[in-house]
Amino acid sequence: MAGNAPTSTEYITHHLQNLTFGLHPDNGWSFAHGAEEAREMGFWAINVDTMGWSIATGLLFLWLFRYLAKTVTSGVPTGLQNALEMVFEFSNGIIRTSFSGHSKMVGPLALTLFCWIFFMNSLKWLPIDLVPQIAHKLGIEYMRIVPTSDPNATLGMGFAIFLLVIYYSIRNKGFSGFAKELSFRPFNHWALIPFNLILELVVLIVKPISLGLRLFGNMFAGEVIFIMISLLPFWAIWVLDVPWAIFHILVITLQAFIFAVLSVVYLSACFEEH
Repeated sequence: MAGNAPTSTEYITHHLQNLTFGLHPDNGWSFAHGAEEAREMGFWAINVDTMGWSIATGLLFLWLFRYLAKTVTSGVPTGLQNALEMVFEFSNGIIRTSFSGHSKMVGPLALTLFCWIFFMNSLKWLPIDLVPQIAHKLGIEYMRIVPTSDPNATLGMGFAIFLLVIYYSIRNKGFSGFAKELSFRPFNHWALIPFNLILELVVLIVKPISLGLRLFGNMFAGEVIFIMISLLPFWAIWVLDVPWAIFHILVITLQAFIFAVLSVVYLSACFEEH
């Protein structure tokens, strides 16, 4: 961050800027030195911090569950095993209540989505200045550590679910069956096929967008509030930051749950016959 005493605007702008790498028209392949350079890099620029922390939390998820699989005992579970078994039961509950078909993929997907998003959201509990200051000392200008506060990550996950919906719809119903479903809903008459297609395609496309933006909006708003609180006097930070962090335990868990449940609901429709 430039200067020793940044203004409030500079502080907020700095904390909301990703570490972006891409092809700049003037500087070639390089890291962006601000939001303007990041925009000039265009669509194919990559937010390195978002990718890095997403991969790190994904590896943490894989390691935890591999560790559980290797150390699980048949007796009364304690500690980490007890917590992870509760997560297993929780994800099974999502499947039982939201999924009406039969698929070996949906259960692991729901578990992965819930845990991975929960881990990414949980990075918000770290002090707002801790990681950016460490990164600054290492010569890294920007560092945002919550991947789900980046719409590129949340929309990417949303469109991944969208592709799964398309794949399983065609696989289970055939291309003609899927096309017929789009053409004759909600009005089962050939004269209304154009209207049905427009309506159903809009609904189909809006689903992944709303899925991603809902998660992004909640995480981004929470991040902004944490940043705003950090600008207050020291005594006020503790008065406001601790209750907000405690409240965010609910928000973080709820948003991971909503994303996982809606994903399962959307996939469930791929296995239903109309």
